Amino acid sequence: MHKILKIFLLVVGIVSAILWYMLPPKDMPAVEAAQSGAMNTMFMITYILLGIAVLASLVFTLMNLIANPKGLKKTLFVVVGFLLVVAIAYVMSSGTDVSADYAAMSTESTVKRIGMGLNVFFILVVVAVASMVLPGIKNLFSK
Repeated sequence: MHKILKIFLLVVGIVSAILWYMLPPKDMPAVEAAQSGAMNTMFMITYILLGIAVLASLVFTLMNLIANPKGLKKTLFVVVGFLLVVAIAYVMSSGTDVSADYAAMSTESTVKRIGMGLNVFFILVVVAVASMVLPGIKNLFSK
């Protein structure tokens, strides 16, 4: 299996190098360059490799969860916690904070989802920083 994977990666690397040299020149307009066959093929290779990586990570994660039932309970708590953060962020987002210049380009639901994504990011950053800082403060005062 390891040898087959090495051969596969070598072939993908060689094909990608050939496509790299077939890319359009820098002075070509972006619209025409985006229609290039080499560019489209490189994107297809990227999507295929990304799909393989996502599939492999999901398969190995599920295999680990099946092998370790205690981990399943912990995973369930994490997923429910994340869904709770998403729900809180959705409620916090207003969907009306777009200037009049851009109002014609997007709908209220799109703006609300973008705000939700930003709020999820901010909440998770606060949780991550707190989970790093609070134990350090606790150790500082316990000694």
